[in-house]
Amino acid sequence: MDSGSFNYHRFRDDKDENGLVEIIREYKDGLIFYLNSIVGNIHTAEELAEDTFVLLGTKKPRDKTTGSFKTWLYTIGRNIAIDYLRCHRAGREVSDTEIVDISADEESLEASYIREERKIAVHRALGSLRPEYRQVLWLMYFEDLSAKQAASVMKKSVHSIETLVYRARKSLKQTLETEGFTYEELS
Repeated sequence: MDSGSFNYHRFRDDKDENGLVEIIREYKDGLIFYLNSIVGNIHTAEELAEDTFVLLGTKKPRDKTTGSFKTWLYTIGRNIAIDYLRCHRAGREVSDTEIVDISADEESLEASYIREERKIAVHRALGSLRPEYRQVLWLMYFEDLSAKQAASVMKKSVHSIETLVYRARKSLKQTLETEGFTYEELS
């Protein structure tokens, strides 16, 4: 049993509120960045992550998966993000000042989370990729999920995930090379 599962069972079954606090502390940042790869707005991603944790705290669903707690949590977050996108598909106009504010906030948060220059360059290049590519790369390389776990979160087959990773890495490499950046590990 991983620490997430342990803490969730502690919260749900033993009524220990600290279990939920530990889950939020451990998974909050990664979940926000994963949800940002889906919705493309860091503030919305923060709200959706909060909704995910509220769902855990109020409805206390049973963990029905055989995978890791992280996979289950990210699947819940992904479903909440997809529901959000369905409800908010009609594009709303964003003012120039909002764009500047959102970009500044996002860069500030990213800089504190990703400290090294190479990781920042890769993260920015990820933003220009197709959403599906961003999601699979984030899950596999930033969240260290296996192909099987990523397939479970994204509701795809393992083979589809492997193909997506190959294409996403190739696309990321092209994007980085266009920006004059070479990264040996992407080959």
